Order: sequence, then C-alpha cells, then structure tokens
Amino acid sequence: MQNLETPPEGRPRVTVAAVIERDGCFLCVEERAGSSSELVINQPAGHVEAEESVIEAAIRETLEETGWRLVPEAVTGIYLWRHPESGRSFLRIAITGRADAPEGEVRLDEGIERAVWLSRDELLRDQSRHRSPLVLRTVEDYLRGERHPLSLLKHLLD
Repeated sequence: MQNLETPPEGRPRVTVAAVIERDGCFLCVEERAGSSSELVINQPAGHVEAEESVIEAAIRETLEETGWRLVPEAVTGIYLWRHPESGRSFLRIAITGRADAPEGEVRLDEGIERAVWLSRDELLRDQSRHRSPLVLRTVEDYLRGERHPLSLLKHLLD
C-alpha cells in the first residue's frame, strides 16, 4: 500500500493552513525552510497525515507550530500551487477560525523560530520572505469574506 503522506512524483501533497485573525493581525510563524534554512513567514501549516482529517490536521499543526489552539469555523479556500523551483505541487486547504491562547510554556515544532501576529500591511512589506504566495493569497481571500462551510470537507477514513 502506498504511503498517503508521500504521493507519487508529480502528484500534489495535501496540506492545511490556519488563517486566524485577531485585532487586525494574523497568526503566522517564522520558520526555517529549505536546504538554505532561510527564515520565512508562513501561516501555521503542514501536511495532512494518514488517518487524520483535514480539520484535525489544521488543529494539530496550529498547536504544534504556535501553541495556540485553532477552533475551526470555515474554509477560506482550496489552492493548488506548484513550487517554481522544486516542481512539487501542493493542494492547500485553508481553514479559518479563532484561536484559544496557549496555556503555559509551549515547545514549538523543530524549525519554527516563533509565532507572531502580523497585520496585512506587515505581510505586504515582508512579502519577499513568504514561504509561498499562498500566505498572502489566503489572507486576501479571508479579508474579501471568503468563507465556506466546514461541511465541505468530508472525512471517510473511519
């Protein structure tokens, strides 16, 4: 049986991202990415693991990368993007909601330097540091009011 986390070459990897806004700022992470280990900006995001629903993946990734607990409310969008250098494709499902504050000290995932709240203007200024164009695109769609019911996402692995 094929490993669900590593698709055959050329097929998209399924990822999630959390778009969480509070007081005009969005929850982001500064993380080390790629072989150069450059510091980039991303939303809390990552791969959907085997036996995990999309919503469970978004909650887990947000907690692991920021310490904040995502309370999902809607789907902002579903995005297919191909990395121009590696040629890898990603199918990203962006979920919006609110976040409950961390309780106590949080140990973040390896590669994550810190969680940070950034305004749209700050994201625009630092666009060259975004992990991908999906960072700003999902925020822009959120600000345009893109909201789709969570019931759009079906989990049939049970």
